[in-house]
Amino acid sequence: MFELSVEMPFSAAHRICGHPGPCARLHGHNYRAVVSVAGGELDSLGMLVDFGELKRICAEVISALDHSYLNELPEFSSANPTAEVLAQHIHRGVAARLAAGSHPGVRISQVTVYESDRAAATYRE
Repeated sequence: MFELSVEMPFSAAHRICGHPGPCARLHGHNYRAVVSVAGGELDSLGMLVDFGELKRICAEVISALDHSYLNELPEFSSANPTAEVLAQHIHRGVAARLAAGSHPGVRISQVTVYESDRAAATYRE
């Protein structure tokens, strides 16, 4: 089994509605999403998937989040845009694009979203 990862930075603002502390107030983060994919077969070039292609797929999902107020996005109308929820959202978006693309043996294995250098949430199915 091969696994590869790309790191995608983005910046966004949010608030955690109902939080008892300062996270209830509007604030922002310089996030980093680390997206990992896995598969058992390499292509004729010896690649699971080209890093450039994986970055393009991830950018399609993450660009809608970058420099936005996350609470205002329809995707988060029923859930606080926590790091956990962001990781799940990115995971699902990348998984759907991989399934629809030309990489049948490649699956997303996990997404880790860093709110800071010392705080991160990971989602995997």
